[in-house]
Amino acid sequence: MRKGKYLLFFLFVLVHLNKLQANYEPDSLNIKIEPDTFRAPRSLVVESWKIDTAFTNRAFRENILQKKIPINIYDMPYSMTANYPNYKMLGINSGVLFGAFVATLGVLQLLPEDATAWNKKEITEVPLFKRWKNNVKKGPVWDGDKFIFNYVLHPYGGAAYYMSARSQGLNAYYSLLYCFGVSTIFWEYGIEAFMEIPSIQDLFITPLGGAMIGEGFYVLKRHIVANDYRLFGSPVVGNVVAYLIDPVNEVIGIFAGNPNRKKKKPAGASLVCVPQLNTNINGTTLGFMVNVSF
Repeated sequence: MRKGKYLLFFLFVLVHLNKLQANYEPDSLNIKIEPDTFRAPRSLVVESWKIDTAFTNRAFRENILQKKIPINIYDMPYSMTANYPNYKMLGINSGVLFGAFVATLGVLQLLPEDATAWNKKEITEVPLFKRWKNNVKKGPVWDGDKFIFNYVLHPYGGAAYYMSARSQGLNAYYSLLYCFGVSTIFWEYGIEAFMEIPSIQDLFITPLGGAMIGEGFYVLKRHIVANDYRLFGSPVVGNVVAYLIDPVNEVIGIFAGNPNRKKKKPAGASLVCVPQLNTNINGTTLGFMVNVSF
């Protein structure tokens, strides 16, 4: 009898536990797995790493190109057509040349008459500007100047005018035009016309001979600059020759600075900075990609 009571109690407990399990067991069939709402679509992730080309190009134009940093032609490969003009320095060179012409005229007036073929007494009897007007109307003529003036000093002077422009980035053709302008307008029909009639020889020999000699001077100076102002291994020879073949730029460089004499950066060193615009689910961010190499 007692064993039967225990058996009934045990069965009651099992049935009751079974009901409790049925009431508390989760209904796995009704569970819904929600998608990960924090995971961005693949297309958005890929898009966020793309560089906004339009923004980058605009930033490059506005922040770099507008600075208009002069290009040193001696840092560029040799070319007769490439043009990198530095108009500021070219203007300074032109002003210095004009001043030098005035000084040269004063020196020539001090020379003996047999050296310049000028009749100073007859010339100075005519008022200055009337003299210039008469000489311009009469010219040009074939002059009787000495050989050293017409065929040595004038072509050398033309080469100096040519180098004045060539070393400031003008190509061979623009340098030739500059040489024509300086020798014809500044000198032949300018300063010298106050003293004598413009010369046919000087109108052609100075700029054309000067341009041919000047391009040779330019090639030689490139070699000197590339070797740290040394020629035949000597800095003295290199500097003397540099002043002889490019007197205008070298003399002005003493006061205005000469980019060819500045210390160069170590070979291979570079710094590149490119602006980037990135767009992702958190918004738009502006940044820069910096690349430094040594």
